[in-house]
Amino acid sequence: MAQKMMLYWGSGSPPCWRLMIALEEKKLQGYKHKLLSFDKKEHQCEEVKALNPRVQLPTFKHGDLVVNESFAACLYLESAFKSQGARLIPEDPAEQALVYQRMFETDNLQQKMYDVAYYEWFVPEGERHESALKRNKETLVAELKLWDGYLEKMGKGSFLAGKDFTMADVVCFPVIAYFPRFHCPKEKCPRLMEYYEMVKDRPSIKASWPPHWLENPEGPDTLKNL
Repeated sequence: MAQKMMLYWGSGSPPCWRLMIALEEKKLQGYKHKLLSFDKKEHQCEEVKALNPRVQLPTFKHGDLVVNESFAACLYLESAFKSQGARLIPEDPAEQALVYQRMFETDNLQQKMYDVAYYEWFVPEGERHESALKRNKETLVAELKLWDGYLEKMGKGSFLAGKDFTMADVVCFPVIAYFPRFHCPKEKCPRLMEYYEMVKDRPSIKASWPPHWLENPEGPDTLKNL
């Protein structure tokens, strides 16, 4: 079945990485894939344009079905291969609700991290203000406290939505992994960093680890002064 799948992806992209983790968790190794460089704008190639009107990665095709949003693609894999590999969405409605909540909250964490880590990338030099960056940092620190509180409440050794690894972890781990890479002080999110250390060696995550991170384990220190 995996041989009928094609994934266009970029190294280090959280949306791409989460889909690759989901593929690993569902035991769908052997899918076709093409690594494209964002720096060289390879993701704007004709192959991607033909499948994805937004010209973004990941672009995912299974047979004749094209699913381009990473959340949708991950949920599709869980639905289509429910009995294969790890169960990533629990049966209990209350447990499902928490998984979905943490999944969709991930966008908050990712955007607030980007607003600090990539401030100089996104904001033209003439429009940058220290006061704006300071507000972005304060907003990110508050967001990290929320996530630390979630983990604190669930107890030591917990995953993001309970005692089991779920789609919440698939979706959010690639964002959380940026904090140690960008040298975020551990005291700003101690529980989240404990979670990172617990999950980073999971086989699905190790198998999909961004190749350029393996080549250059040390990332920029853009979160050092958070």
